Amino acid sequence: MTPPPAPNPDPMKGVRGVFAATLVLESIVVLLGMLVLTKFGAGATPAGVAAVLGLAAALIVAAGLQRRPWGLCLALALQAVMIALAVFVPVLGAMGVVFALVWSGLLLMRRDVARKMERGELPAQRRGPDRGE
Repeated sequence: MTPPPAPNPDPMKGVRGVFAATLVLESIVVLLGMLVLTKFGAGATPAGVAAVLGLAAALIVAAGLQRRPWGLCLALALQAVMIALAVFVPVLGAMGVVFALVWSGLLLMRRDVARKMERGELPAQRRGPDRGE
């Protein structure tokens, strides 16, 4: 009696992991922005500190929510919030633009994986000796 074949792994799970890791790294970069906050503009105003801490916390929470269907939308919304927070903290606006470019690349990667999934070109979708069958 042969065991039933193992279900194919979900390639999007790995993509969501990359999204979550990016959000965690982004929160670290935002928190490091606190060091620069005192040197530019009006300095470390209460609104600026609150914006930085709130955004960093939201990014960490969003990292944990990437398995949800709306997790990507939340992550992209936080990118827009980061750019909008340039009103309080100009450094956040600059970081927001940089991370918007990073997220553009990640979305292109996600699109590429989705297209390969549709065509059945991913290694996990292949059958035969290269999969041990």
